[in-house]
Amino acid sequence: MRVSVIGCAILVLFTVLIIGKAEIYIVTVEGEPIISYKGGIDGFEATAVESDEKIDTTSETVTSYAHHLEKKHDMLLEMLFEIGTYNKLYSYQHLLNGFAVHISPEQAETLRRTPSVKSVERDWKVRRLTTHTPQFLGLPTGVWPTGGGFDKAGEDIVIGFVDSGIYPHHPSFATHNTEPYGPVPKYRGKCEVDPDTKKDFCNGKIVGAQHFAKAAIAAGQFNPSIDFASPMDGDGHGSHTAAIAAGNNGIPVRMHGYEFGKASGMAPRARIAVYKALYRIFGGYVADVVAAIDQAVYDGVDILSLSVGPNSPPATTKTTYLNPFDATLLSAVKAGVFVAQAAGNGGPFPKTLVSYSPWIVSIAAAIDDRRYKNHLTLGNGKILAGIGLSPATPPHQSYTLVAANDVLLDSSAMKYSPSDCQKPEVLNKKLVQGNILLCGYSFNFVIGSASIKKVSETAKSLGAIGFVLAVENVSPGTKFDPVPVGIPGVLITDVSKSMDLIDYYNTSTPRDWTGRVKSFNANGSVGNGLMPILHKSAPQVALFSARGPNIKDFNFQDADLLKPDILAPGSLIWAAWSPNGTDEANYVGEGFAMISGTSMAAPHIAGIAALVKQKHPHWSPAAIKSTLMTTSTTLDRAGMPLQAQQYSETEAMKLVTATPFDYGSGHVNPRAALDPGLIFDAGYEDYLGFLCTTPGIDAHEIKNYTNLPCNYTMVHPWNLNTPSITVAHLVGTQTVTRTATNVAEEETYVITTRMAPAIAIEASPPAMTLRAGASRKFSITLTVRSVTGTYSFGEILMKGSRGHKVRIPVVAMGYQR
Repeated sequence: MRVSVIGCAILVLFTVLIIGKAEIYIVTVEGEPIISYKGGIDGFEATAVESDEKIDTTSETVTSYAHHLEKKHDMLLEMLFEIGTYNKLYSYQHLLNGFAVHISPEQAETLRRTPSVKSVERDWKVRRLTTHTPQFLGLPTGVWPTGGGFDKAGEDIVIGFVDSGIYPHHPSFATHNTEPYGPVPKYRGKCEVDPDTKKDFCNGKIVGAQHFAKAAIAAGQFNPSIDFASPMDGDGHGSHTAAIAAGNNGIPVRMHGYEFGKASGMAPRARIAVYKALYRIFGGYVADVVAAIDQAVYDGVDILSLSVGPNSPPATTKTTYLNPFDATLLSAVKAGVFVAQAAGNGGPFPKTLVSYSPWIVSIAAAIDDRRYKNHLTLGNGKILAGIGLSPATPPHQSYTLVAANDVLLDSSAMKYSPSDCQKPEVLNKKLVQGNILLCGYSFNFVIGSASIKKVSETAKSLGAIGFVLAVENVSPGTKFDPVPVGIPGVLITDVSKSMDLIDYYNTSTPRDWTGRVKSFNANGSVGNGLMPILHKSAPQVALFSARGPNIKDFNFQDADLLKPDILAPGSLIWAAWSPNGTDEANYVGEGFAMISGTSMAAPHIAGIAALVKQKHPHWSPAAIKSTLMTTSTTLDRAGMPLQAQQYSETEAMKLVTATPFDYGSGHVNPRAALDPGLIFDAGYEDYLGFLCTTPGIDAHEIKNYTNLPCNYTMVHPWNLNTPSITVAHLVGTQTVTRTATNVAEEETYVITTRMAPAIAIEASPPAMTLRAGASRKFSITLTVRSVTGTYSFGEILMKGSRGHKVRIPVVAMGYQR
């Protein structure tokens, strides 16, 4: 069986700069850049191309002129300022002649007064992105201070990542700007040596790094030139997930001259242990993944973050809980390891989970409160909404619109799908330069053979002021994510708005009898898409996030166990990337990425679990799972019930009221999770009892995986002491028991219940007092009132006299006797 990476829906990336206390300025100077230099300087031939060819950036002419420009930039700075008082970050030579420099405001003023300087613009910040999820979750103010601040958050907790490896040179994993890391005696994982550099992958922050590829090699799938026979990340996914959970705090995320905030992991001081078992093209094999999990547990990780899941059900195992993943993870939990696993990306359809078992925390993906809107204003006054993380065209000015199909160098270019704007060499630069290039969003973008990044590069290389990408027809449910680009650009996703654009363009563009354009009279301007709009309706369950109900076997029979368990941010998450990752055109060679998937949600929970483990080092995996679930929220930031993205009858997207099959217990609330009041604990024997009482599971199969006979029973699987209750087949009346343990001071809890009308619910006793450390049983009675053929949802709320609130979701479907 093969394994796929869960998560990489749409990806966008960018490089990173380390910034000190001074400001960054973008400076342009006198003299032509490469793209427009027509000669005139002794010793340097013209680099501008008259015949609209693509510039050969490797030619001696271009490289020598580029070197000349860079030398002039350096000479200017050296003439004005003392060495060491400034830091030149970039020289720009191709499309503009200038540089980015890190200097004081006073030095900037000196530059402004220098005759050869054309402009000095302070680099400007926009609202944070990944950077944003720690704030959205309340970590800097509500959680990190209790653990000693971000510089202690997750200290000495080791998170193991079974993923695509790590790019160890990324600033998110660097140690030169942090307090020195001491040894972690409990962790005994090894560090492989990079076969190319002969250096190992560890640095104190990264404490272990190994790769597992024997099954992949045996299958003939492993290609060492791109897959790397080392823990090196050949994809980007592994670096991204590690940074979400445990990346350093305050790492500047920059692209195209804009800072998008400072990236941080959930537990910035936690250690990272890498177990590479996933590869770029083929995913991975369960044999390698299981070996990785096995090694991780042996090495002594505290937490396992798994953004992987099976491509298809196993050939022999019928029981979901005893597939090789889940069975191996049962042993991991037995060893005290907390396991966070992505729930899957098969949503919004029911029964699409790939994470099934009660000993695993299965994590659904939420959209947080950032939305990226942009717009195109047409010359006729119409404003067309779209998306696009881009700067605006210069204000108070309109620019001519030119469609790619109308600026072909010759008609034979039609075979290259020129409207995709992927090949600048087939378009006429003279007609594009200074204008807005109109392109069409074809199926090539959906399958990945065309990219928005390439549209931006095409437009830039042709001298366009910006671009518009119009979606003229769309597959139902197609998801459009904003892609950061360096020039003004907007993606018009609404087909009716694209039609408005096309109608305006056609009526404003006179043609001769052959269809050739006589004059381009349509014009417009692109808005500023850099600033996110913050929505109070967040969080919402993402469309792609896998949904319940959970299944107990691969005949898809409903389980008496709620999944997913919890909801965490998983849409448009910015974090570290590996520049080796080349399998998706929008993020080739970049240092950061903004991607979506339950892959991104899982490490959020892994990192938050590290914070809980740091505060409560002796808690079991079930106790940590319990505190995350019982303190989660089912309300959005506006105080309204959580909503879920879903398909409407026309297969457009709509929002519906979410249920526990969408979000489990609710959206994670890290602040509350550090002090839950009560926990619902469980151990290996309890999980064995759950397996032994689940109808249809063969006792021999259980013994094969656990080496234990079924001597332990809990009468019904729904009596497993989890912080959720699910009775998939409720007939008449059933009583469910739970045992709560007080992890705070003595407190009295009043128990109230709420349920949809088809099922009656009652708690006994209605109140109970627990001393510190004490455990008490209580029971919940469910009775069928009416048979509706659908699930009913409800909750148990336990309110403590000291202010603790504990919430347990209840799910049941009633049947006739």
